[in-house]
Amino acid sequence: MEPAREQPGESGRRPWVVGVSGASGTPFAAAVLRGLIDAGEAVDLVVSRASRLTLLDETGIAFRDAHWRDDLREWLARGADGKPRVFPEAELADVRYWSAGDLAAGPSSGSYPVKGMLIVPASTAAVAGVALGLSKDLLQRVASVTLKERRPLVVAVRETPLNGQTLRHLVTLDDAGAVVLPASPAFYAGATHIQDLVDFVAGRALDAVGVPHTLYRRWKGELGSASARADGENPEPPA
Repeated sequence: MEPAREQPGESGRRPWVVGVSGASGTPFAAAVLRGLIDAGEAVDLVVSRASRLTLLDETGIAFRDAHWRDDLREWLARGADGKPRVFPEAELADVRYWSAGDLAAGPSSGSYPVKGMLIVPASTAAVAGVALGLSKDLLQRVASVTLKERRPLVVAVRETPLNGQTLRHLVTLDDAGAVVLPASPAFYAGATHIQDLVDFVAGRALDAVGVPHTLYRRWKGELGSASARADGENPEPPA
């Protein structure tokens, strides 16, 4: 099966583009994708060449252009701890996949209707490429288009420590209107599982673009609620 091409006559579809770069953190991308799909949002997916290596290393999944639907279903069903079939099979009817080398893809043009873009996780190489406007692959090109069209762009950078050059690139992106969202989980939500930490970051990314979700417990001004959950009061299974 080939990567999706835009179908003539389709109207009204305005997806979120999710770009997955080569940084460690593919569970963050999976959680964002699940959140968008669960919210009924259309999704256009771009998986960089480097991210395929990371995905293979972190999950054992070899993401293939010709079998992207099967590989994506397997990926989205896997938990942050690497266990398979943790989540139910995802509905992919309104998900399109574009090859990272396809610079003629729909989202490469500002006239292609999208709501915005989330780069999750964002490597320092992707951050630099977007900040400098290199457009060396489709992920970077779509990010540049998103900025020039004044659409929402979330950059979930996943690297530590950060050097001065990367920090300057992040400031450039902030100045250009992007939301720089480090993949840094908080603990006030009462995390009891690695999936909770991943879902917190994914939820904050969705918050940044106004997509509703129930991925984490929001702060309600009640001290001690996180420790109470950790101690077994009102336990909730990983979402």
